[in-house]
Amino acid sequence: MDIILADNNESPSSETQANRRRRKKSPVWEHFTVQRVDAACVKACCNLCNKKFAYITGERLAGTSHLKRHITLGICPASRQNNKLSGTPGSRVTSSAPPRRRNRASPVLSSSNFDQDRCNHEIAKMIILHEYPLNIVEQPGFVNFIRTLQPHFVMSSFDIVQGDCVNMYRQEKHNLSNLVSGVHGRVSLALDLWISNQTLGYVLLTGHFIDGDWNLHRRILNVVMVPSPDSTDSLIKAIGTCLSDWHLEGRLFTLTLDQSFMSQNSIDNLRGFLSVKNHLVLNGQLLIGNCFARVLSRLALDLMGAMGEIISKIRESVKYVKTSESIEDKFNDLKEHLQVPSTKKLLIDDHSRWDTTYHMLVAAWELQQVFACLDTSDPDYKIAPSFEEWKQVEILCTYLKYLFDAANMLTAPTYPTANAFFPEVSKIQFDLMQSAMTEDPFTLYLVKPLYEKFDNYWKNSCLVFAFAVVMDPRFKMRLVEFTFSKIYGENAEMWIRIVDEGVHELFDEYMMQMLALPEPILEGNDGIIKTEIPEEQHETSFISAGDGFSDFDIYISEITSSQQMKSELDQYLEEPLVPRVQTFDVLLWWKQNRNKYPTLSKMASDILSIPVSTVAPEAVFDTQMKKVDNHRSSLLPVTLEALVCAKDWLQHGSSTQTPSPTSEVSNAIVRMEF
Repeated sequence: MDIILADNNESPSSETQANRRRRKKSPVWEHFTVQRVDAACVKACCNLCNKKFAYITGERLAGTSHLKRHITLGICPASRQNNKLSGTPGSRVTSSAPPRRRNRASPVLSSSNFDQDRCNHEIAKMIILHEYPLNIVEQPGFVNFIRTLQPHFVMSSFDIVQGDCVNMYRQEKHNLSNLVSGVHGRVSLALDLWISNQTLGYVLLTGHFIDGDWNLHRRILNVVMVPSPDSTDSLIKAIGTCLSDWHLEGRLFTLTLDQSFMSQNSIDNLRGFLSVKNHLVLNGQLLIGNCFARVLSRLALDLMGAMGEIISKIRESVKYVKTSESIEDKFNDLKEHLQVPSTKKLLIDDHSRWDTTYHMLVAAWELQQVFACLDTSDPDYKIAPSFEEWKQVEILCTYLKYLFDAANMLTAPTYPTANAFFPEVSKIQFDLMQSAMTEDPFTLYLVKPLYEKFDNYWKNSCLVFAFAVVMDPRFKMRLVEFTFSKIYGENAEMWIRIVDEGVHELFDEYMMQMLALPEPILEGNDGIIKTEIPEEQHETSFISAGDGFSDFDIYISEITSSQQMKSELDQYLEEPLVPRVQTFDVLLWWKQNRNKYPTLSKMASDILSIPVSTVAPEAVFDTQMKKVDNHRSSLLPVTLEALVCAKDWLQHGSSTQTPSPTSEVSNAIVRMEF
């Protein structure tokens, strides 16, 4: 057989398909030479011992791993002999030339690109966004991890990283301050209260406002530590700090808080303080609101408290099934056998969130047939609720659903404008009113106290909700008239008139503010829609004087005058309703019509941004007050404020850009109080 030698630097023949696909970059070819035996067979020959190895057979490429082992593991006898002579028995390199290194891209930045300051900035940002403890920079595990990633990095101390976080907060505060100062309308505040194990209070103040581009903003402005969380003076001091800090004196529109921990005297004192700092619109009727989320949570707890014994029995039944894998298998088998159509899964509720109890009850009620028959498969199960108890659970879930659906609106990814709540709140009011007139004793026992408490909230808040829905061009006064006629019946006209007169009075106040502005007001900004009269009509009378129609002339003059002057509000209310479509954006509509209604649009901007709730979306269903954990409460007040506020601001990106009107105050900062 003829053997044709191929030079190691020479390209393989075109007949060898595999050799055309790749260049020989492996260091192994320093020790082997390619030899083509025939058109379908190519072998690799060791340059030291002349042993031949398979390399290409037909279309199959053998690779180079077996060739590397021949050299590096000392299998080649000539290689072993060379190693002995050189005195390096463990050497894996037999060639005098250094092995060629394969160039590979490294995912790690070279030391020339390392930036200590940027790394410090990113660590501070990481701590803020993920709420890591500041002393993480001194924890050995984290320090070693960072050193492994970048040996050149000098880890910051606790004090340095604390300063970096505060500096980042100050920079973001400067950006947000520019945004707030540029808002032409008013700002509404929502006040929430946190506590700590040290019985200290933390007043969280969140600003709600609409900017010049009609974007709704919801930003945490201050976290103020107070020594006595149940003191009205402490709350007043915190609010005063916020007003002064953000230059909001004279610009506050409304304040929403949880009124359950405040007496009427405390609310009156707070109202008096705010009246000194701000001009009150409508004599302060809109000034102080009650947190809708807290109201719903208290009502839900009252409902479930009225059926505590039955709920405990259902909870124990669910625990009995969920805490044993074998019993849960029996339960699921029985469900299939009974062909129960429910797709709900059993879950054990969390006492700190009332929505989990609601979901537990709904799931258990749908699976009541399985619970009723479970003792046939498991004789140890002896706590099944009775048929009458399941009927009571059904009634309970009916009214819990009213509260759940309303509260669920506050968990939306985008914070809703105030106009969205009138239909839902008025529906609860009407349904509870109807249910409170039932003759069923159990329903009456359950609903009557619920209705009385919600009716009190409705009476104190319906004016705000009504004003907001009037600013929705899809409804205006029409939905108020329709809803009040259902709720108040014969007295509806009086309540409708209160809303109508209130809206007009509020608009008049905005008109006076616009007219009092020192700078010239452009045409169309005086709140009046003018009807132009031809010039010649001013020069000649409708009918010549002295013809016996002088009284008629006065009548025509009065009609003409009234037609010339019509307020923006009246024109807005008289125009046809905008069609209701699913994608309707009330803020976009006002943005597009602000030139048509320059004064009314300012009023709409302030009303639509009124906060209905004081809590973050993830805390809407909480049953306890937030508690700051021990680490955070040990920090300086300015540091805690910096961490909480900066996280909220960073989550929204730059304060000068279009926001996402949601706020997340993570449960990692606080834990529930049991």
